Amino acid sequence: MLDGATEHALRQSGYARICGVDEVGRGPWAGPVVAAAVVLDMSRLPDGLNDSKKLTAARRERLYDILMQTADISIAEASVAEIDRLNILRATFLAMERAVAGLPAKPDYALIDGNRIPAGLPCPAQSVIKGDGKVLSIAAASVVAKVHRDRLMARLAEEYPHYGWHTNAGYGTAAHQQGLDVAGVTPHHRRSFRPVQEYL
Repeated sequence: MLDGATEHALRQSGYARICGVDEVGRGPWAGPVVAAAVVLDMSRLPDGLNDSKKLTAARRERLYDILMQTADISIAEASVAEIDRLNILRATFLAMERAVAGLPAKPDYALIDGNRIPAGLPCPAQSVIKGDGKVLSIAAASVVAKVHRDRLMARLAEEYPHYGWHTNAGYGTAAHQQGLDVAGVTPHHRRSFRPVQEYL
């Protein structure tokens, strides 16, 4: 159960503005990687906040709407071109750095999902492996990033209907592969990813 213990301990140590950071979209063959940074108002926490992967789409949408009204939030992307130029790990860190930099006020401390910390953060930070299931602020960031990216891929699916992006979010499903067979590679595909290269 997520209870805010990590954030409470940091506040006891003197850190007031604590942001959770998470990303979504490292594995898909298409679309940007998206990161969110969230500073929660611990007095207005939404019920049922958890790792976005453990929630239904409808629950994620409801939590997203509540969080956008009650928390300080920044959402950032690294583009397909940046993924292809930098590699997916470096692009992910870039999106995280942009998300933290985009918060309304500089955070005092950042909690990063994963096992590594992006180099370009403006504050002290710690990484938390599987943090989206352990730390409230990271769970909130996972929900925000997931909903934002799913909505983005659904919009792209209207323009590029062959790939099933509204349901697979750009991951390499059978429907996505069938779309590549039929319609080829789009400007939103990650050409540095080996499965996409096979269609070039």
